[in-house]
Amino acid sequence: MQVPPSPKTPKFIQRLQWLFKPLELMEQSAKDYGDFVNLYIIGNQPIVFISNPQAIQEIFAASLEKLDARGSQLLKSLVGEKSLLLLSGTDHQRQRRLLTPPFYGDRMKAYGQIITDVTKEVISRWQIGRPFSVRESMQEISLKVILHTVFGLYEGERFTQLQALLCSILNLSDTPLRAAVNFFPALQVDLGAWSPWGYFLRQREKIDQLLYAEIQERRDHPDPSRDDILSLMMSARDENGEAMTDVELRDELMTLLVAGHETTASALTWALYWIHHLPEVREKLLNELDSVDENADKNEIFRLPYLTAVCNETLRIYPIAMITLPRIVQSPIEIMGYEFPKGTLLAGCIYLTHRRPDLYPQPEQFNPERFLERQFLPYEYLPFGGGNRRCLGMSFALFEMKLVLATVLSQLDLELIDNIPVTPVRRGVTLAPSGGKWLVATGKRETVKISVEV
Repeated sequence: MQVPPSPKTPKFIQRLQWLFKPLELMEQSAKDYGDFVNLYIIGNQPIVFISNPQAIQEIFAASLEKLDARGSQLLKSLVGEKSLLLLSGTDHQRQRRLLTPPFYGDRMKAYGQIITDVTKEVISRWQIGRPFSVRESMQEISLKVILHTVFGLYEGERFTQLQALLCSILNLSDTPLRAAVNFFPALQVDLGAWSPWGYFLRQREKIDQLLYAEIQERRDHPDPSRDDILSLMMSARDENGEAMTDVELRDELMTLLVAGHETTASALTWALYWIHHLPEVREKLLNELDSVDENADKNEIFRLPYLTAVCNETLRIYPIAMITLPRIVQSPIEIMGYEFPKGTLLAGCIYLTHRRPDLYPQPEQFNPERFLERQFLPYEYLPFGGGNRRCLGMSFALFEMKLVLATVLSQLDLELIDNIPVTPVRRGVTLAPSGGKWLVATGKRETVKISVEV
């Protein structure tokens, strides 16, 4: 039996490379060692990076007795140990069942008007001829959508405080250097309010106070007419008739606020970059959007083939999550000739799988047509992970992404500012586009046919 190779680079250097130059680390490792490689990116235990689709299929299909996911401990300090991301086994299955209903079917699509209204509100402040920060605008849209849909909050002191606090706590890891505190536990020392970790803890405490106050207010004054996600979470019951505790609710709320806000903002920012970086993509997309009847509902927009292809290719070329949640081997397992003993950590490498020339010819090129020409399997295209740990908010994220793009492009003509490069950078545990004011509105669109009806 084979044993996955390991780079000769010292473990500490590998961790630094993962922090500051993750794409170069993955690409060089694949070039030197192939589809299986041991990398020391967190702690003293290696994670086996796997970019072979067949192997990833076997990982996704394995039973809980063989493989169970182990959520990133990097997120524990932010989302809490009761978060769906960190739960495993039967605890994870229970929580997932409780959280699933709000994200599928008519309940999810009922949020379409909120998404378009928020988008129009934010872009109405873009001034013609004045460059703006795409990322900041997309963050504002995604955060307001989350606050509206999850909490049903539209205004008021609690809404304003949550918006400001979440932005401040997430910006603490907006660069690789700032994110270092997550990867090196020795830096997690509270030296007072002015120290990075001390500031984080105090901001988190303020957020917790607001979340628990909201939960308590809902318990004291139940309103069965509310259809926001928090209300649905509080009314959900497991097979034993038990509801989620306040701690479970808090941790899932933080998970939704963090995961649903940051990731969608990054994806939307990348999409707007690629659409305006490639004139032919923009032209095809505008032609498709202009062909939609003015009374089209949100479902028709969601199903538009080229818009879907643009979103899929955006998430392929620079996936927000670079690897899947690591699976921990529960009992020895063989995958493609490799024997993995109990305790081994295995992770599907999303970035490298999406860059395989045998799957995606000329993978460094942005080409939405590839998603119109063939259908990729769940272990070949996996921006939301896969198996029993696939992102619960996948449908909601794609729905929001398409509606925001359709609304922006139908309202305004935009152009890239050529001399500002946009490159992938680490932002916390995710991959995001670099900042800067690299987009400008040149005028309002004359042909506006997009209308979302609920």
